[in-house]
Amino acid sequence: MSSPSSTATAVAGGTLPPTDSPKSTKESHARNWRGLGWGFVVKLVLMALVNAFGIMAILSAFQAEAWIIFGVALALLLAADVIYFTKKALPLKYLFPGLTFLLIFQVFIFLYTGYIAFTNYGTGHNGTQEQAVNAALIQGERRIDDSPTYPLAVVERAGEYGFAIVDDDDVRAGSATEPLSTVDGADVGATGAPVEVPGWTVVPRQQVLTDPTLQQTIQNLRVPVSDDPNDGSIRTREGTTGAVYESTLVWDADAQTITDTTSGTVYTASDRGSFVAEDGTALPAGWYVNVGFDNFLNLFTDPKLQSAIGAVTVWTFVFAFLSVAVPFLLGLIVAIIYNDSRIKNQKLLRTIFILPYAFPAFMSALLFRGMFNAEFGVINDLFFFGAQINWLGDPWLAKLAVLWVNIWLTYPYFFLVCTGALQALPKDALEAASIDGAGRARQMRSIILPLVLVSTAPLLIASFAFSFNNFTIIYMFNDGGPAIPGAPYGLGYTDILISAIYRISGVAGGAADFGIASALSIMVFLVVGAISAIAFRQTRKLEEYS
Repeated sequence: MSSPSSTATAVAGGTLPPTDSPKSTKESHARNWRGLGWGFVVKLVLMALVNAFGIMAILSAFQAEAWIIFGVALALLLAADVIYFTKKALPLKYLFPGLTFLLIFQVFIFLYTGYIAFTNYGTGHNGTQEQAVNAALIQGERRIDDSPTYPLAVVERAGEYGFAIVDDDDVRAGSATEPLSTVDGADVGATGAPVEVPGWTVVPRQQVLTDPTLQQTIQNLRVPVSDDPNDGSIRTREGTTGAVYESTLVWDADAQTITDTTSGTVYTASDRGSFVAEDGTALPAGWYVNVGFDNFLNLFTDPKLQSAIGAVTVWTFVFAFLSVAVPFLLGLIVAIIYNDSRIKNQKLLRTIFILPYAFPAFMSALLFRGMFNAEFGVINDLFFFGAQINWLGDPWLAKLAVLWVNIWLTYPYFFLVCTGALQALPKDALEAASIDGAGRARQMRSIILPLVLVSTAPLLIASFAFSFNNFTIIYMFNDGGPAIPGAPYGLGYTDILISAIYRISGVAGGAADFGIASALSIMVFLVVGAISAIAFRQTRKLEEYS
């Protein structure tokens, strides 16, 4: 035990004894909380939201058995918590959001496209085998002749409709995704149909009978009787009574076969995601499977597809090249002319020349589509004396027209770029060349053009890649038409590869083949990437030369 004198000596010597009083402890905690500040509170709230959405995504992926998404979401959430709750990872606090969005919106999409390219995913093969079996059985459903009629009520839960029936004094309820199950505590009304079903909301009968949209929904609704698809489902015509419908097709999971009980035909599951009979016929419903490099090989070996894609590919290169070369030359010429100090009203004239660049491309394409109309378009009326020139129906004229529209839309961009490049040229180099006796043509060839190309070459490369994938002008002007006779997927003469991918994917309607579309997308990426790499290498050589 220290004496008062020793304590005083310690204080005098500069050493304070520790204090353990409650007041000091509270003041210390208060200082710590004040030191955290509102920034910490805001961060805590934001991270709580991030964790809430992250856990929701993880649980959804787990429920859907999407294990890759589950693993990535879990890793990103853990990384976010570690980064933002430690002081050592300061640079990552700024980089992590951008890296996350890059991973989700770029890397993931590219990898998923690559995955789809090696499958037969598309119309008729857009689900799992279990879904294909259910779809096949649904298509073969017929009402059982001796099936009793059940009193029925339409029920709803979380936006999903279902049926509740009375079966031997028991109330059973279910939906399209949830087979019928017995519900305890349900009440049955005077009509014999359920009027109160715990866990479900009973839709009023008046609404069922008078709402046309709801009527159509419940007529198309089928509720499985049990987990076994062969047991059939409950269906209704008017929404007040239901009956059991069973399929004429029987699924044997062990043998991997579907048997048509009316004809005796047996359809066996194939490694191509289809149920095929011995005579070669197949059921419409299939599932997606890995097909290796078949999609890539079909692009080169399928006669119809090869011919159509070949024509589209050639036109894509021609369209992309001319859409860059012609507007660049035109923009450069106009820029040289209106960069001359002797031209008056330069600002006004430059403003007029860049007007096409100010209009939205899709609106300009639609306007030109009307102007090139063979019957009432102003192009024929004003420039060809009312002649019935079929600009949009003839393959060569359609290509010429869409190329003209794209040149009209693009040259103001190169006019602006070249104007800036010309104004940035070193005046002393031009003056020295003039003193040495170099004429205007020699200056243009030896000084102006090389220096302009050095500054505009990267933009030319980017413009080529943009024109290579300029979906807007192709789709809005003529929808890729006119159609190539006999071409699959409705491909047209003015389609470029990106619009061909759009058609093959079935977004515009018709059959979809996402595997072929993804394979073609990867090839477009490789072609554009290779051309860009070569062009950039040549650009570096040009910079070294200059």
